[in-house]
Amino acid sequence: MRFENAKVSIRLIAAVTCLAFLASCATAPQAARGPEYAPTASIMREARSADVPVEKRAADYLQAAAMTAPLLGTGIGTPACETYNAACGELTVLLRSSEGGRLWNQPLTLAGNNTTYHLRLEPASNAVWAPNYFTSFVPADAIKEKLIRKENTHEGVGGALVGVRKVDPPEKFAPRRGITAPVTATLDFHATNATLALRRPAKQLTATVEGKVRPLNANFSAPISYFPPPGSLMLVGLLGGFRATEYPAPTGLYFLQPYDPDRIPVVFVHGLFSTPWTWVKTINGLQADPEIRKHYQFWIFAYPTGNPILYSALRLREELAKADQLYPNHKPYVVVGHSMGGMLTHDQVVTVTEAMWDKSLGQVAKSIFKENSGNSLIVRATTFRANPRIKRVVFICTPHRGSDIASNGIGKIGISLITLPTRLTAVIMDSLTGADLAQLTGSS
Repeated sequence: MRFENAKVSIRLIAAVTCLAFLASCATAPQAARGPEYAPTASIMREARSADVPVEKRAADYLQAAAMTAPLLGTGIGTPACETYNAACGELTVLLRSSEGGRLWNQPLTLAGNNTTYHLRLEPASNAVWAPNYFTSFVPADAIKEKLIRKENTHEGVGGALVGVRKVDPPEKFAPRRGITAPVTATLDFHATNATLALRRPAKQLTATVEGKVRPLNANFSAPISYFPPPGSLMLVGLLGGFRATEYPAPTGLYFLQPYDPDRIPVVFVHGLFSTPWTWVKTINGLQADPEIRKHYQFWIFAYPTGNPILYSALRLREELAKADQLYPNHKPYVVVGHSMGGMLTHDQVVTVTEAMWDKSLGQVAKSIFKENSGNSLIVRATTFRANPRIKRVVFICTPHRGSDIASNGIGKIGISLITLPTRLTAVIMDSLTGADLAQLTGSS
């Protein structure tokens, strides 16, 4: 078991490193969905009509799925399979969204053209989502993937959906638009009794559908593409570097998937003048590997890169501590840092004490620590202990020994353009004397 875990870890490290460099390479797009089953065309047309009552539309979807379910054995991608998949997915979206979800997650009796169906939702299990976990569903093929050139898909049966969980008040670590995950909706029929299951393809890529084990239809790229990038990523990155107060995302840790205690958290930390969207292609590439998808979950740390490194490292440390408190039994972290993000990552796995500062800065350090309490921002940002819950770190293009660019003419011009948040500036000025600042910055 330990050997297997080591192999998966090596695979993750190799994949992260390669994908960080190669994620922008062009790849072929996914093929378009095929034609649907002709005998159900009129039924599906009525099911998709907003002028038809919701209960009748739901019955139409059930009838179309019931007609095509016995034909699933004819092959993946056939017209019958395409119709079955569409009916499963669209029925799920309809029931969850229509009339405030009035018909969702309760036994339903739905009258079709010639048949009355009895529908229920399958309860949660290891490979099936709880019916009420997601607050909405979006068809995977309805999401525009602006940053991804190649979708990670798996052909099979069922409707490929993106489950979205967005509650009020927002949950801790949830992005503004909610937390997303791939979902595959399937229908099983026993005469006129139908069971709708919200399957978890990231956990299990096959399921027993209509009496046979079949591959599931899934899209693993759509959930991350649900979060649209800003119109100009470069501008947003520059704003984060030069005008931290105008950075659009609050500093913090964000989960890209529902928390899973069985998977290892991988925390991505972006670099200077960058944004969390930097990692979209990398994460998409990692999720193409079934073993990585099975064993790892992906989180990101967002922060304006114009803030001092030690301050941003403190914020990352605090966010990880909050995750530890909320999920005390989570598996040890893997933290991946690019460029400046690697500096923040480095500060999570080393210990820095007052004595070390005294040895380096002498009287200046003694003065700073004497004038500031142990819980002050300046002390918390400059003294810390290595996080024992971080098992592995991955550094990508990280200037551990500094960068000549930062201290040459161009670097000095860039530094002069950075504007710190007013509150942070006030704390720094209150914590340091003029003499301290002069010695620390080398200014006169």
